[in-house]
Amino acid sequence: MAAPSSSRMMKCLTKSLHTPNGPNPKLHLKKSLLVQDASSGAANPCSYSTKSSSRALAEEEERRALEHDQDDAIPTSGISRPLSQILKELNKKVPDSLVKLRTEDGFSMKYIPWHIVNRIMNLHAPEWSGEVRSITYSADGKSVSVVYRVTLYGTDAEIFRESSGTASVEEQGYGDPVQKAEAMAFRRACARFGLGLHLYHEDML
Repeated sequence: MAAPSSSRMMKCLTKSLHTPNGPNPKLHLKKSLLVQDASSGAANPCSYSTKSSSRALAEEEERRALEHDQDDAIPTSGISRPLSQILKELNKKVPDSLVKLRTEDGFSMKYIPWHIVNRIMNLHAPEWSGEVRSITYSADGKSVSVVYRVTLYGTDAEIFRESSGTASVEEQGYGDPVQKAEAMAFRRACARFGLGLHLYHEDML
């Protein structure tokens, strides 16, 4: 069978991100994780324009990287496959251009943004599902932890993985603490299937 074109792969990817009623609802995170408060740039139109331009360039870079990564993939939107095939795809190395860097407690850490993880899951495991299992606040109320479960459905079986994420309630920044903890738990649960797991090995070297 001939390898699908990049444009065909992107149509498949775009279709997997939407339903007849709007965006794919499988990950219950608010848009505030993706969009910063526009009011922060209201006083400086030029600054806002620069941020918009930078974001557009970043999105274009992500799109091209996903196209390149999926050149030899098989369109699977709405099509179940054996779990072994799904896991094989999820364990492939994620392109460096899709990996971000953040500094936490003085240490630099690589990570894959949750929306990129979501897109990869939609492409290779279109029938996956995710759910928040619990939301727990610490005794002193300074942090919140979320347990998230991701389930893969193959033609031969289904499996799930769970993981947790914790965020500070007092930390200032975009999004609320529960959203940030959920995004972290989601990424970690997907890593238990192999998605982006190579980043954890690199951090240990």
